[in-house]
Amino acid sequence: MQTDASGRFQGRVALVTGAGRGLGAAIADRLAAGGATVLGTSRSTEEAQRIGDRYGTRPCVLDLTEIASIEPAIQHATDAAGGIDLLVNNAGVNVPVPALQLREDDWDAVHDVNVKGTFFVTQALARHWVSRGAPGAVVTIGSQAGIVAIEDRAAYGSSKAAIAQLTRQLAFEWGQHGIRVNAVAPTFVPTELTASTLSEPVVAERLLARIPLGRFGTADEVADAVAFLLSDAASLITGHTLVADGGYTVH
Repeated sequence: MQTDASGRFQGRVALVTGAGRGLGAAIADRLAAGGATVLGTSRSTEEAQRIGDRYGTRPCVLDLTEIASIEPAIQHATDAAGGIDLLVNNAGVNVPVPALQLREDDWDAVHDVNVKGTFFVTQALARHWVSRGAPGAVVTIGSQAGIVAIEDRAAYGSSKAAIAQLTRQLAFEWGQHGIRVNAVAPTFVPTELTASTLSEPVVAERLLARIPLGRFGTADEVADAVAFLLSDAASLITGHTLVADGGYTVH
């Protein structure tokens, strides 16, 4: 975990979905290092407990595929923390198969979490902000796959393209309430989500050849981008997708 001596999130409460590992853990660590009280979610009760222990906060169990459970979970988290100021929609899934082999349940599994679940979490928290007359900031993890076509990403790429448009739409509707909504679209970052792709040397070499900076990203670099968009330094930025891809999408 990199340190952040700025204290830029001191006194703020951040909810990070899927905070148990990978990008979610790096983002949660960065916000905590900046002084935020971090509530990290997981659909696993055991992992939620580990996350809560890590940040000294109450465990938050949240399954984005159980839409009816989202609003009560957000209410519980809000009550436990005395309010939430920042939201990071990090939880996501991928089924990397060729489009000709993509099944309906694969498509639904990806879109139910990446788009549907993400929207209803954001809506539930935004309702709290609007009812309290409080500002808020949201950052959702998108992907370069939502900008350019990448092999075996029909479901995932289309879900992340939807996130870019949803970001614009919510920024447009909620700006009047002082709610900023942005996204970060990273290149490939070695995590459990990308392991099946990057573990194949030929595939990894081909992907690296498309990145002008000549390397994959790191979880800390994505966390830096998220922290910036949540901070007061980005107070005039909303409806924007910040592409952190090493130049992958310039082709």
